[in-house]
Amino acid sequence: MRAKHYPALVGFIVVSFLAAALGSAATAQNVTTWYPTIAKPTWNPPNWVFAPVWTTLYLLMSIAAWRAWRAAATPAAARITLGLYGAQLALNALWSILFFSLHRPDLALVEIVVFLGLLITLFLRFARTDRLAAILWSPYVAWVSFATFLNYTIWTLNR
Repeated sequence: MRAKHYPALVGFIVVSFLAAALGSAATAQNVTTWYPTIAKPTWNPPNWVFAPVWTTLYLLMSIAAWRAWRAAATPAAARITLGLYGAQLALNALWSILFFSLHRPDLALVEIVVFLGLLITLFLRFARTDRLAAILWSPYVAWVSFATFLNYTIWTLNR
């Protein structure tokens, strides 16, 4: 890989962590005030798990999207990859706003199902263009699948 490709990778990482910062801002206060007051399943992960998991996932998703973008067969396909990646980042941040800031697990559940569908779509797209990108994307799909079930469970316990 040539050094000229690295600025784009840095760009993917920066944009991804900007989305992470937005989601974190929506989460930060509510994770210590509202979130402890709601009913959660016994298998709910402890709060300290989320930061290292999400940090790892943001890095992996950035590399995966960058690889898939570079591997796109045409400029149009590369633009579609970029657009879908941007859309999933927006949905990622929106979930935190709906769930934590607005205290709406019901709306967050609807949103995360759409979000997960987009992640699966991207996984399939990545698998066609760059196998390693799909492998790097897989933990993200797995975690959001788990988060979807957790969101559903929290919603049912608190309605």
